[in-house]
Amino acid sequence: MLSLIRSALKVTSAKFEITQRIFVALMLGLIGAAIVRSAIATRLDGFTYDEPYHLAAGVAYVRAGDFCINPEHPPLVKLWVGGVISATGFRSSSIRTFADKLDERHFTEQDVYLNNDFDSVQRRARVAMWILNGLLMVGLAFAVRRTFGSAVALGVLLFLAIDPTVAAHMPLVMTDLPVSLLSAAAVVLSIRAFREWAWRDLLCCSALSGLALGAKHSAPIFVLFILGTGAICVFAVPLAKQGETRSFRTTKLLAVALGALLILWSLYFFRSAESSTGHEAFNRPLENKIADIHTPVYRVVLKGMVATHAVPRAYIWGFADTISAGLEGRAMPVTAFGRWFWRTGPKYFFPGVIALKLPIGLDILVFSGLFLFFARRLPREWNLAVGLVLAALVTFLAALASGSSYAGIRHALPAVVLLAIIAGLAVHLALVSNSRPIRLIVVASLVAAAASAFPVSRPWEYFNEVIGGAKNGSLYFNDEGVDLGQRGKELAEYYHRVLEPAGDKPLLSYSLSQSERQARGLIWADRSHTHDGVELASSAFSGTIMIDARELSKQPFWDNSSLRETTPTARFGNLIIFRGAYNSPGLAAPDLYFGAMGEIYAEKPNLRAAENLLKRSIQLDPTAFFVHLQLGNLCLKRGSRDEALRAYSDAFRYASFDPEQRRLIKHQVERVSTEPLDQIPELRNPAME
Repeated sequence: MLSLIRSALKVTSAKFEITQRIFVALMLGLIGAAIVRSAIATRLDGFTYDEPYHLAAGVAYVRAGDFCINPEHPPLVKLWVGGVISATGFRSSSIRTFADKLDERHFTEQDVYLNNDFDSVQRRARVAMWILNGLLMVGLAFAVRRTFGSAVALGVLLFLAIDPTVAAHMPLVMTDLPVSLLSAAAVVLSIRAFREWAWRDLLCCSALSGLALGAKHSAPIFVLFILGTGAICVFAVPLAKQGETRSFRTTKLLAVALGALLILWSLYFFRSAESSTGHEAFNRPLENKIADIHTPVYRVVLKGMVATHAVPRAYIWGFADTISAGLEGRAMPVTAFGRWFWRTGPKYFFPGVIALKLPIGLDILVFSGLFLFFARRLPREWNLAVGLVLAALVTFLAALASGSSYAGIRHALPAVVLLAIIAGLAVHLALVSNSRPIRLIVVASLVAAAASAFPVSRPWEYFNEVIGGAKNGSLYFNDEGVDLGQRGKELAEYYHRVLEPAGDKPLLSYSLSQSERQARGLIWADRSHTHDGVELASSAFSGTIMIDARELSKQPFWDNSSLRETTPTARFGNLIIFRGAYNSPGLAAPDLYFGAMGEIYAEKPNLRAAENLLKRSIQLDPTAFFVHLQLGNLCLKRGSRDEALRAYSDAFRYASFDPEQRRLIKHQVERVSTEPLDQIPELRNPAME
């Protein structure tokens, strides 16, 4: 097969010769095939848990010009989809003051699910994202072609078209795939830009860097890498053009940086304030958001950004959120490789999860590309370019290793796209080489990857055969790369077909918001329907439990060991259904806790009801330290020193696996013991982030 392609396209042993017209045709064919594959594989998916939040925020950005909603992500994707949805019809509520992130999320979810036809909204949003990600793939292909040639570029697209994780992300109103494609394209173009210092390449690199900054807060890792590479090249690359100077190169490098910042500012409409009123309108004040950061150097950087007005305030707020949840680690247990960890997985988490989420055939292609590079089988002029791609990959993985792993593969998507470039090197050599073994390895790897990936109809859940495929992924991992609430349609169908006729109100422990549950016509067993929590007053439950497979992994609190050892009644991917009588405090306690949080951070808070719910949650399962901490905050607010001390002390006791939280709680206990209560601030609940 490769011999026929080589003959048709006039491939020689030295290079892959192809006209731009043929390249464009093949490029568009591969991207179109990737979109069709994605549409077929994800056709049953509902919204992920985060999409309504992004989508409603985007509509608010477009219509009101305010960036106070969902500032934790930059606006590029939200503006794109918000513009499409706003233009094609969307009923949105007036922006109001929010108690915290929970209240803000609830506000946006109500707009998407209850004030609109959410299925119509999803269809339009998916089309918008296929177009956006398709365009970004075009940009990546041209960037790779300009640096490495057509064969590598087509190899990259073939890799991305096969990869299940890319297919799963293509229609999503999420920032992970756009920032991955933009960052990789910027890195690849920077190689040529700093080698030849041509304005066209420099400006394209600057534009891609700016768009990447506007997509997600992981982009600064790549932008700083690019600027650092440029700074080295100012002096390391010999002067080749007449009249060229180091000073002029420095000026060009500054232009790249300033151009990227200019694009970022344009996405915020060149306004520093998050609201058109000029007053602070975040769900949590920026000053408090920065104060939540434990690492002094991060706080200094954030305060410096505020003082210098280097970027818009909403971007700084989101950067603080990223540092807190991503770099310092979100306060949650993470199951990785069958063991649980607190906040962050092991240092090898991301390389390991990438290897397991890629089809084995694509893994082999990546290793083949690495072997060819280190064996010096590639064109000599590529050595520096490939070295810089690998350096960018290592830099990014090092940054991930120091942070939280709760999001799994989706936070590592930029690494996947960079690995696709390495795999593309093997495709190139298979096309230009006369070596039968190389061609056989590449063709066999691509066929094996396709055979493994394409039959999986829900690619978000994909794991390769090393751990037994998609059905076994949740046994080893519980991050968001396993499930993020996309099984809502199957859940609703099973409810209306099986449970509703029998009058069975299930206990739901799946990532569906209250608004989505209402929009899908679900009636479930929890406090929102009994108003007094009677149905969940004990850990015993008789009926149907619909649970995310991730909730069955071993946990330091709210563990569901009784369910983990039980054969389910039915299973839809990572949505698992049990029917019978169960004693599982690990299900009832969190339901009461989340009900309490809803009361605390509602538009009209009910603190008395919240305190009762927290106490019931603790009675059923006292092992979650942040429930005690939240109860201590409520007791502090109403002036009960003894009860606050008891709650904070219990929080200290159960937080044995989190030294930083124990330090903060111990300090709070000391203050509550000796100081006037009205002068003591609440202790931030880490589970809120």
